Amino acid sequence: MANTNLPEVDVAIVGFGWTGAILAKELTEAGLHVVALERGAYRDTYPDGAYPNTIDELTYLQRWKLFQNMSASSFTFRHKAGDTALPYRQIGAFKPGEGVGGAGLHWSGQQWRVLPEELRIRSHYEERYGKQFIPAEMTIQDWGVSYDELEPHFDFVEKVMGTSGRAYRINGQTTGEGNYFEANRSSDYPLPPQADHYTAHLFKLAARDVGFHPFSEPSANASQPYTNPYGCQMGPCTFCGFCSGYACYNYSKASPNVNILPALRREPRFELRSRCMVTRIDLDSTKKRATGVTYVDEHGNTVHQPANIVIASTFAYNNARLFLLSGVGTPYDPVANKGAVGRNIAYQTMSTVQMFFGPGKNTNMFIGAGGNGVAVDDFNGDHFDHGPLSFVGGAPVWCNPAGTKPISGIPTPRGTPRWGAQWKAAVKENYLNFASFDVHGANMVYRDVYVDLDPTYKDAWDLPLLRFTFDWKDNDIRMSRYVTDQMLKVARAMGPKSINVSLKNFGDHFDLRPYQTTHWAGGVAMGTDPSTSVLNRYLQSWDVHNVFAVGSGVFPVGIGYNPTGTACALAYWCAKAIREQYLRDPRALA
Repeated sequence: MANTNLPEVDVAIVGFGWTGAILAKELTEAGLHVVALERGAYRDTYPDGAYPNTIDELTYLQRWKLFQNMSASSFTFRHKAGDTALPYRQIGAFKPGEGVGGAGLHWSGQQWRVLPEELRIRSHYEERYGKQFIPAEMTIQDWGVSYDELEPHFDFVEKVMGTSGRAYRINGQTTGEGNYFEANRSSDYPLPPQADHYTAHLFKLAARDVGFHPFSEPSANASQPYTNPYGCQMGPCTFCGFCSGYACYNYSKASPNVNILPALRREPRFELRSRCMVTRIDLDSTKKRATGVTYVDEHGNTVHQPANIVIASTFAYNNARLFLLSGVGTPYDPVANKGAVGRNIAYQTMSTVQMFFGPGKNTNMFIGAGGNGVAVDDFNGDHFDHGPLSFVGGAPVWCNPAGTKPISGIPTPRGTPRWGAQWKAAVKENYLNFASFDVHGANMVYRDVYVDLDPTYKDAWDLPLLRFTFDWKDNDIRMSRYVTDQMLKVARAMGPKSINVSLKNFGDHFDLRPYQTTHWAGGVAMGTDPSTSVLNRYLQSWDVHNVFAVGSGVFPVGIGYNPTGTACALAYWCAKAIREQYLRDPRALA
């Protein structure tokens, strides 16, 4: 393989999803020469989202066209230290993206803001319930940034994405619509909410009847034609039902490819290189300054790209792997409880309620959009009294008719055979007469849940795979079961003939086979204490001041909502610190 050295650039960005695109746009605007390195193929609405080829469940969801190639690089899993970790050999529990746009190309469009109390979760729980309320093995910590500091960035993210929704509280004034529990906002969403699907409407009526506060979800699926602040255009969503796992053929679902890349293409200071697998961040002899990155290009050449600033913007946990491979920060040791790289890994705790109605309901569940639906926030965060419940965390709940697919989305009542004439009859009877909603719970972080480098398995570039040590904990199962039980009141109020409930039982282990959610967090946590965090409050490495990291990997704890909106707001927060502080005086900012 040839070893190639290139001219120095101002910034090298590793990974080109939502957060990488944001940093590229912000830093080219600051006059910097930016190179973005994406390990996967070049992707865009055309040809990857071209109609009608993109409306193909077999290719996209069953054969994983937009997802990571597990034969080249994967991960290993074990439930506890001492177990033998085995590779994740095919897409199952979660679906990491690969290619330009990353998971931002195939995401659903669920666009949320983190709750203010989640940003200071340890302080909040200790103040309200006492220090003894938090279990000793739970390692939750404050993020080091407040909601008020992030609010302008949330507002801009929503304008970039063309988010559809209705605010409840704007500059302290209530509108009477939207999420009763949401924090104050500086402005309304740029587009009105999408129309409620029939089943979501039924869910809204039933939730009101039992005393909850339902609202139409904010959605990064455009409800009207829209042009964002970068001049990028979107078309109105047609509820085709092909969002999550697909590139939107109608330019209706926000993505880095639709909402930022067209503006970056006009920027002479920006360069995007696809099929470039970054293998490490290069450090100088002091190990305190990055000199650039090394990557392997599509021809197998090893290339060194010198850079003054390196930004890790890979998907979730992959930032932790890159830091571990590069020697940036101290690896986490769960026995000694020292180090921080790989610490505080979180997932999400899902349960699902399905309702089956009599003939003639005609719910038309094949219609839908990824971010469309009606949500209930009464049991999210600390919107309810945790005192007598003995668990930390909460769960938003939403009836999100995203489009039931002909292969993976054939629901039948409990007790139906898995195949044969009876199964066919049940499919025919129920396909147009069912509805469902999800309890989308937070997952806390624990001393014995972490990632490190696997000592046995390697990828196609002869690098150690990332090893997960992860399992469900009683706290999170207790929370999920409590919220699900409360929400069964809504299911019964909708008047179905039968109800299926899928939820975790105490003692259940994490199962990699069925899909659950792709929302991992942590591994390079932000915070105010370098002994428990990898990054400071500006997402800058404590150890190497010209290395920054963005994405959900910076979350120090799991949250109830989907992570994309918060990851993007933090990316703008990081970019602001680089532009206004670091470029003027390159140094540790905290």
